[in-house]
Amino acid sequence: MRGIQLHRESEISLKRQIYQALRDQILNGRLEAGEALPSTRELAGELNVSRNTVNEAYEMLIVEGFVLSRQGAPTRVAEGLCLESKQDDPSSEREKPIRSYAADFRTGQPDLRQFPRYLWQQIMQKTCQDMEPALLGYTGPQGLARLREEIAAWLFRSKGLAVDPQSIFITAGATHALHLIADLLYREGRDILIEDPCNIGMLQTFVNKGYPLSPIPVDAYGLKTDDLSGTNPCAVYVTPSHQFPLGGILPASRRAALIRFARETGCYIVEDDYDSEFRYYGDPVAPLYAMDPDRVIYVGTFSKVLFPALRIGYVILPPTLHPRWRYLRTHTDVQNPPFEQMALAELLHTRKFDRHIGKMRKLYGERRQTLLSTLTECFGDSWLSWGDAAGLHLAVEFPGIYFDEAISAHLLHNGIRVTPVEHHSIRKGAHVNKLLFGYGHMEPDEIRAGIVLLRGVLNHVLSSS
Repeated sequence: MRGIQLHRESEISLKRQIYQALRDQILNGRLEAGEALPSTRELAGELNVSRNTVNEAYEMLIVEGFVLSRQGAPTRVAEGLCLESKQDDPSSEREKPIRSYAADFRTGQPDLRQFPRYLWQQIMQKTCQDMEPALLGYTGPQGLARLREEIAAWLFRSKGLAVDPQSIFITAGATHALHLIADLLYREGRDILIEDPCNIGMLQTFVNKGYPLSPIPVDAYGLKTDDLSGTNPCAVYVTPSHQFPLGGILPASRRAALIRFARETGCYIVEDDYDSEFRYYGDPVAPLYAMDPDRVIYVGTFSKVLFPALRIGYVILPPTLHPRWRYLRTHTDVQNPPFEQMALAELLHTRKFDRHIGKMRKLYGERRQTLLSTLTECFGDSWLSWGDAAGLHLAVEFPGIYFDEAISAHLLHNGIRVTPVEHHSIRKGAHVNKLLFGYGHMEPDEIRAGIVLLRGVLNHVLSSS
């Protein structure tokens, strides 16, 4: 029969290939409603297969309602199955091909080459073998108890933060956590106050949930608490330990003012602690959560300290929000897979996690210093760094240069991937002379070559403008 080509080497059985070919012909109108299919004997002969194979294919079509069969009558196509052919939608999004860059200063990217894969493989194998059968079932929306206990111990020894493991809830990363928090806190007509500039991806999470947004300006020290306004917000979103993207540490006076504001208005503070483990002078900054566990929701992640594909984060919640969180998590995706949770708990318990953090802190600190020294070599004193010596990126101000779309296009055309701070600004215009340089994933030679290339492109563009 025309249109049926069988691939005998395929893993798809011959009966299913025949079924799929006939089904597609029915759906695209080549076989019209009421049209009779050939007899099983006839089709088997045409295709050089057994009659039983064709019988089984016809039976699949009958069971699913594509054809109708009556004893003593031919098998015919059912009514109302023809679908219009699909037209390509030119406006639909297509996956963009991955391009390579001569200088890739993207932010938030750890050096995945340094992750101890063999160690992780050993731990995964061990924990999988030792895991109790009960953990392969539904273990609840809070996360495995052992992991929560180990996270609490890690927070205590690294940041001096004493947390009850019962207040820790495991998530599939920080973005997942913010989606749940947005659902948790949403009240119609109440807005969320958010740093400006802020991580545009995190901002989109709240936008997609329908929140009215009120941007609060940020300076070199973080959120300007004097500009807090509104009598009925549901939350304030902040990154107090290392403001993204400008890098400031929120000082104690502003932290106290922020907590007073939250108490007076009855809102919650969402503290996103996305990379404070990597601080290069002194100890990690104490979380805002320590000042008021009843008003602050703390969001932590392992994406930057281990690898993004791990998809494990955590939230520390005020007790009044525990029941609602459990309900929301149960009715979204229930829980995280247990295998990675158990492996991460073991990595924390053995302190091998601590040693990995120490190694990466030293490595990233050296790369940061390479970036700073190369900027000085290439641009002299015509630039200013913003923020604390922490994290995986650096905000740099170039006085007198305005990184508009034209300059950004020139940089990209020359293979330089670098993000203007304005990309993360809600209200445009305040940070047009600043760029963000992610350096954690780059080797020192790559950093130096990238800054040299940047200087050459900027000199060319500015001299010809």
